[in-house]
Amino acid sequence: MLDRRLLPRRCRILLTGVFGPFGVDDEYGRKENLMELFHNQVTKAQGAASFRFHHRSFGLYFLAANVDGDVTVLDFPSRARFIRELHRGYDVVGISFIAPNFAKAREMARLARIHAPLAHIVLGGHGAAIEGIERLVDCDHVVRGEGIRAFRKFLRQDPDAPIVHPVLPSSERESIFGVPLLGKCASLLVPGVGCVNGCRFCCTSHFFGRRYTPYLATGRELFETACRIADARGTDDFFVMDENFLKDRTRAFELLALMERHRRYFGFQIFSSAEAITAFGLDNLVRLGVSFVWIGVESSTRQGNYPKNEGIDARTLVQSLRDRGISVLASGILCDEHHTPESIQAEIDFMIGLEADMVQFMLLTPLPVTTLYRDLERRGLLRDDLPWEEWHGQKELSWHHPVLAGDAPQRWLDHAFRREHEANSSSVLRVIDTALCGFRRLAATRGRDACLEHRLQSLARRVRDWSPVLAELEVHGVNALERTRARALARAVADAIGRPGIRGHALRAAVRACATAWRARVHLVGDAIQPRTIVTRFPADRTGRCPIEAVPTRTQTPAPMPIAHAAAASLTPP
Repeated sequence: MLDRRLLPRRCRILLTGVFGPFGVDDEYGRKENLMELFHNQVTKAQGAASFRFHHRSFGLYFLAANVDGDVTVLDFPSRARFIRELHRGYDVVGISFIAPNFAKAREMARLARIHAPLAHIVLGGHGAAIEGIERLVDCDHVVRGEGIRAFRKFLRQDPDAPIVHPVLPSSERESIFGVPLLGKCASLLVPGVGCVNGCRFCCTSHFFGRRYTPYLATGRELFETACRIADARGTDDFFVMDENFLKDRTRAFELLALMERHRRYFGFQIFSSAEAITAFGLDNLVRLGVSFVWIGVESSTRQGNYPKNEGIDARTLVQSLRDRGISVLASGILCDEHHTPESIQAEIDFMIGLEADMVQFMLLTPLPVTTLYRDLERRGLLRDDLPWEEWHGQKELSWHHPVLAGDAPQRWLDHAFRREHEANSSSVLRVIDTALCGFRRLAATRGRDACLEHRLQSLARRVRDWSPVLAELEVHGVNALERTRARALARAVADAIGRPGIRGHALRAAVRACATAWRARVHLVGDAIQPRTIVTRFPADRTGRCPIEAVPTRTQTPAPMPIAHAAAASLTPP
């Protein structure tokens, strides 16, 4: 193990995610572990109608922007590209990974010892929570929990120095039906890390010590940060990476007041618990500009649920949000300890009956550091025969279930996604319907103020931008029900927003053509989409300079931005 006291004051640092290809069966990974959040866990059964995009390893960019050194971030590399980068000569190689990518992290550490023998190897991300990781992977240091403070300490730098928030897109290569989504994607906004709710299965909450560490502690800090990012990227829309954004109501209300005072109306896609949403108020969400919310519904039963959902009628909440133009992703847990074949079907029916825009079904998976993991470990129920590559929650259980064994969990999971799609139609159709409902509701309101007028126009744009895909669903919907719904929704959109002109008809034809080409591509080579390698270099002396980003097919420049509140990020992939 190398002595960190030998590190130079200003290091050359490589921060990297694991190598691809992703979502394939090989010695390092499994086909179920896709590098796509939605296509892997939410719209996976929806075929060409599935939402397709990649998310960067956001934590790496936060680390790079917050240490004093010459830093390179290598995102989505190939194995060969990683080896080539090692030969540039680094003092520190940081590898971020999750548990299912354990074998890739171990191989990267081995390669770093060969090709950069003088470099200090640092492990981070949720995979660093694996017990005894120091013995399992050849490394010199492990970063757990909030990464900026820990990494600064490792480098013998001031852990309490001001934090810098990098300007980043929230996603890469957005498409649906093979059609690339035009315009700028939403920017990333990270108000803080962790969650005080501490649900026993939640690795994010436990990873940060079951507490919340704010990056942006006040509404003013949020507003000023959003203004700077929006001006840098040219879009007022944000994907908010915060486990429970509305939990701090005071901060959210201050943000709303500043937006209305300055007439700067941002749009937000958020995660929040049901109790936090109801406490903030649904109409306030409309004013705040929330267009999407991810809610952990978890279970229909008291036995399988959590305090955050007590006293909440989930279906009423979902429908009330959708009526206001706010799309809902509701997540539920399958194969809990109390589930039987009869009760798990009732759970699936409950989630389908919510009629949310999207539904995530996940197998109960006890990841290291969680209360669930400790409990099952104490009771001797964890499986020691299952490699970490299988701990992705999409196939086998990583623990011994009293009833549901073998391939039963995967069969139930596949059944749930397929049945939800058939009953409620494609998520994109529901998203359009939700936006139209919100538009109608606001359009019927007399005496709208400037804020609500802006929200009305945003909903109209969302309907117009998404409605061309209905032409594809009218012909190639999953069943007769969806095809009928698509035709009816297209008529409703025309009545409310106006009939498509020449441009609208051209867009519908373009969608049909792209969808036809995508189906041919899927037939020939499958639907896998590998993310492009992104290399971003943060020069050591960044005063007045921007990091330089190189992508094989394009170049962007994410500028750093100071944040007043000093907090820390984790070395964690999305």
